[in-house]
Amino acid sequence: MAESVQLKLVSSVKCFGGMQNVYSFFSKQLQCETRFSAYIPPKADTQNPVPVLYWLSGLTCTEENFIIKSGFQRYASEHNLMVVGPDTSPRGCNIEGEDANWDFGTGAGFYVDATTEKYKNNYRMYSYVVKELPTVVEQNLPVIKDARSISGHSMGGHGALICALKNPGFYKCATAFAPISNPTASTWGVKCFTGYLGDSKETWLEYDATVLVSKYTGPDLHLRIDQGSVDPFMDHLIPNNFVEACKKAGVSLDYRLHDGYEHGYMFVGTFIGEHIKLHSDILRK
Repeated sequence: MAESVQLKLVSSVKCFGGMQNVYSFFSKQLQCETRFSAYIPPKADTQNPVPVLYWLSGLTCTEENFIIKSGFQRYASEHNLMVVGPDTSPRGCNIEGEDANWDFGTGAGFYVDATTEKYKNNYRMYSYVVKELPTVVEQNLPVIKDARSISGHSMGGHGALICALKNPGFYKCATAFAPISNPTASTWGVKCFTGYLGDSKETWLEYDATVLVSKYTGPDLHLRIDQGSVDPFMDHLIPNNFVEACKKAGVSLDYRLHDGYEHGYMFVGTFIGEHIKLHSDILRK
């Protein structure tokens, strides 16, 4: 049995009948104090646990951006779904250079387990998201074990896709908004993979959703991607490569290209209700 972790309540605000909480604890994977948000819908308690959706945010974000910008709580309350959102990287690790750039280091963990000497002890966001955080949530919050799904935006969309594809059956549904779909072909991905994983491109492929989906043999993931047609970062996201890889592999994907929409939270907020409903419907099957 996993060692019990004691959560600290950082903040708690009532919202659409439920509670929008933020917690902190010392993460063994990240070797630092870390925070995550958890929206607890009004009908959830220890006698009435609910399914849980994990949300992964993008570059420069903390656990706060999604909960104040997307408006998801209205829909999570309606569908009686808990939504948990971790930070995007370790904080305060005092690693030289980790705060020098907006797209690498602090705020840019990229959901990988670093192997380079400088970052390997702290930048383990993949194992934190897939292994440690679900255990902590299931120990402390009223969720149904094994009724979990995952979603995310941009860098977090990349994270959601790889976490689902690398762990068949662990998540019942995986969706993403404007994900970095083929990071080994993206300057964002190449920069972070080089810094966290070194020069071995074979290792990079283990965290590339386009590569992973091409050899996926697990159960249906109910994959959905929403993408804005005028997203200024399309050259970094490269969704068409992922779409083609899904077709070749025979993996079902609901890819929706929305005319005139860009990249940010105005886009996410427009369609988040549809994603929440999809996750809720699948998790309750």
